Amino acid sequence: MQSRKETAWKKNRKLGDVKGGRTQPKITDNIFARAHSLQRPAPGTELPIFICDNPSRDFFFPICEQEIRRELSHLPRKDWKGITHIWFRRFKKTDYEEGELPLAQFCCGSGVRLIVLYPWPVTMEWWHGSRMPALKQQRTLEQYGARLHHRVDGWVSSWTLAGLKNFYMEHLFYHEVGHHVDRYFRRWSKANHSVIEEVANQYAFSKTTKRSIVFRDDQL
Repeated sequence: MQSRKETAWKKNRKLGDVKGGRTQPKITDNIFARAHSLQRPAPGTELPIFICDNPSRDFFFPICEQEIRRELSHLPRKDWKGITHIWFRRFKKTDYEEGELPLAQFCCGSGVRLIVLYPWPVTMEWWHGSRMPALKQQRTLEQYGARLHHRVDGWVSSWTLAGLKNFYMEHLFYHEVGHHVDRYFRRWSKANHSVIEEVANQYAFSKTTKRSIVFRDDQL
């Protein structure tokens, strides 16, 4: 069984291909039901369309529509102009506790190209499980200023708001844009999932190194 902490996942559903995620691979059959109800935008509709759910009281979205739009303005338009929807999507606390959802995903098909971002616990902490995160994930935590510590119930990382915002923008959102670029502008192989993820990683890294505006604690 793949590690829920380290492994990105891919799951095929009615809407089309679902890629990315960067966390838990455990998926239930009805998780993407609402995403499948999205319709192809009508001609002339301003894109992307933003859908903003109200998260439960235990979760929040570290970034907002205005911040996403600002980031898009700094990316090449050809990289994202085909994205139809960006969805700040609510999930159930039980889904988080059971590890049934990723933090982000890219879905495409039926005239819809969708990036989904899921919320973060208001405690500003993320539970990684009973095992210490792999070195690769520990480096990511360090990159964004998160502190890793062990508790009775397992390993937990504690975050600042600035670090979390940068993580969502660079490690999650840019990664999913990279899936969009790879899917529609490069040769893409359904059979080679590791290559698909690496291409998205490389895209996110290249855009992160060129990013002109970052979030800082003293600015929040």
